[in-house]
Amino acid sequence: MAITIRPAVAADVPQILDFIRALATYEREPDAVTATEEDLLRDGFGPNPFYFCLIAETEGAPAGFAFYFFNYSTWLGRPGLYLEDLFVYPEFRGLGIGKALLQRVAAIAVEKGCPRMQWEVLDWNTPAIEFYRAMGAEFMDEWRNVRVSGTALQRLAGSGENRT
Repeated sequence: MAITIRPAVAADVPQILDFIRALATYEREPDAVTATEEDLLRDGFGPNPFYFCLIAETEGAPAGFAFYFFNYSTWLGRPGLYLEDLFVYPEFRGLGIGKALLQRVAAIAVEKGCPRMQWEVLDWNTPAIEFYRAMGAEFMDEWRNVRVSGTALQRLAGSGENRT
């Protein structure tokens, strides 16, 4: 079974959103997705995209995706690649599609001069943890993910006296 991996185009936005919703369901948060096709179109396919996406297909059918963007390491003085989502539909798992997507994203990181790529995985997602470990990923348990959002973000944004 041949696997094709290609960059997403604007016409793929409905499929990208379907992948995102399927991933949210897999991660036990089926109602958490608020992104719309308009959001994805605006933010990924304009003159200055905020993200990039690869689509994996097998026999012409969409099978999985990788959704990523670039960050920057001040310590290394180099860009990095952050893999936001990697997902393969259940019926296509075990065929090497996830590995092919991860390898292509790694190749993009190398092509762009990124000395590292990183991502997160839920602590209960044993199949993904084992998969990533087998691919050579190291787990950075000493780091804690930090997030501020919603009203807390609004409060924080309004709390600075030296805002410009």
